[in-house]
Amino acid sequence: MRYDQLNDQELVDLYVAGDESCLELLIQRHKKRVFSYIMMVVRDRHLAEDIFQDTFIKVIQTLKRGSYSDEGKFLPWVLRISHNLIIDHFRRQKRMPLVDAGEDFDIFSVLVLRQGNHEDKIVKRQVRSDIRKLIDKLPQEQREVLLMRHYMDMSFKEIADFTNVSINTALGRMRYALINMRRMMEKHNIALTA
Repeated sequence: MRYDQLNDQELVDLYVAGDESCLELLIQRHKKRVFSYIMMVVRDRHLAEDIFQDTFIKVIQTLKRGSYSDEGKFLPWVLRISHNLIIDHFRRQKRMPLVDAGEDFDIFSVLVLRQGNHEDKIVKRQVRSDIRKLIDKLPQEQREVLLMRHYMDMSFKEIADFTNVSINTALGRMRYALINMRRMMEKHNIALTA
């Protein structure tokens, strides 16, 4: 049997039935998205690694108890666990984070600018800086959907499941995020092209 061709739910079922290798495949399949989300929020690599580990410890405990019931929604379920662990951490620290793009954030690295000369690199860096500033000014719900969609490459269904809203609400938040960014660009006369 080719495990890598199985969907998440099939791997969960096999893991619960005793096939330990299926959990490793699930972790490998989703570790980049889960870790990226945690890192995007906490912005501290050591803390992100701790929360990532705690997330999968909780996943294992829940699966072993037979308490997992979100059929077909494994990744959003894992992201919810990590989100709750992040909130718990910051509550203990008495401060709540804002989902932040961070200095190294490269959400629009897909912008096509000519490569090569120094001037183009400066323009590209300025465009990224301008975009980060615009994203930071968005309302939190819009910023969160935009980051999940573009940075974490989540589908609108995954975003809706993770944020506990309908797909239409997630789509609406994304639409308003883009509208608000365009308005801010016009207001501040920001051009995102070289």
